[in-house]
Amino acid sequence: MLDPTLLRSFVMVVDAGNFTRAAEHLHLTQSTVSQQILRLEQSLDCRLLDRSQRQVLPTEEGERLLGYARRILLLGEEAREALNMEHSEGVLRLGMPEDFAGERMMPLLAAFSAQRPRLRLEISSGLSHELLRQYRNGELDLLLVKQWGADSDCLARWPEPLCWLDSAAQPSARRDPLPLVVFPLGALYRQEMIHALEGNSRRWRISYCSASLASLAAAAGAGMGVSLLPLRCQQPSHQVLTAEEGFPSIDGLELVLYARAELGSAGRSLCDQLRSLCGQTAADQLRE
Repeated sequence: MLDPTLLRSFVMVVDAGNFTRAAEHLHLTQSTVSQQILRLEQSLDCRLLDRSQRQVLPTEEGERLLGYARRILLLGEEAREALNMEHSEGVLRLGMPEDFAGERMMPLLAAFSAQRPRLRLEISSGLSHELLRQYRNGELDLLLVKQWGADSDCLARWPEPLCWLDSAAQPSARRDPLPLVVFPLGALYRQEMIHALEGNSRRWRISYCSASLASLAAAAGAGMGVSLLPLRCQQPSHQVLTAEEGFPSIDGLELVLYARAELGSAGRSLCDQLRSLCGQTAADQLRE
C-alpha cells in the first residue's frame, strides 16, 4: 500500500521543483522530505526523481506515478470531507441582487455565519434573470430577486421604486441623442428605459454599459449619461429627472423573496431575517 504521507511529499517536490521549497510548504525539514522520497523509491524499487539537474524533475517512472499520487490524495480529501459532513449543518445557497450584496446585507449575513460555524453559507450575486434561472434549476436554496410581477410561489414581495438619475454637475438630459448608462442586454431596467424614451420619440444612444450597479450609479453621477436605477442609489452627485422633463415614472418593479419548502432550521431562520430586513427597508423608503 502506498503511504499518502510519502506521496504528498513526492507531489510537493515535483510541484516546487526542489526539496527546500517543498519542505517549507510541508513544514518539514529538507532531510525529512529527502528521507520520505527515498522510502517511497525503495518501496517501489525505482527512481522517481532526477536530482542531477538544478531543478528536480520526475523520471519517467515518476511521471507515471504523479497522476496516481494526485488522485490518491484527492480521494483522501474527499473521504475526509464526506465524513465531516456528518458533523456539519450542510450548505445553504443564497442568491441576491448585486446592490443588496453590499453594506445593507453583509452585517446580517456575517452575523448569521458567525452564529453557525458548521453551516457553509454560499452567496451568489448578479443580474436578476440569471439568479432566477439558477433558482429554478435547483442551484439556489434562497433567492432575493427583482421582478416586474412576482411568481406565484414567492414568500414575500416589496415595491422597488425606480428613478431617472442624471449628473447634478454635468447633466446629460438635454443632449441629443440622449446618452444612456445601462445594464447589459437582458437586464431589468434597460428595456424599460428604451421603451419609455421611444414612447416619447426621444433619440438615444448607449454611452456606458456595465453589470455593476455601483459602477452605473457612478457613471451617471459623473455625467456619462442618464440611467434608470433604484431610488436608494441616489447620491449627492445625482439629480432626479421628472415626467415634466420627459422622463416618465416607471412603476411595478418588486423585490421578491423565494425559498425552498425543504429548508432546514438554519435556512428558515435566514429566510425570516431576510424578510424582516427587506420589509424594514421598504418601510424606510416609503417614509423618505
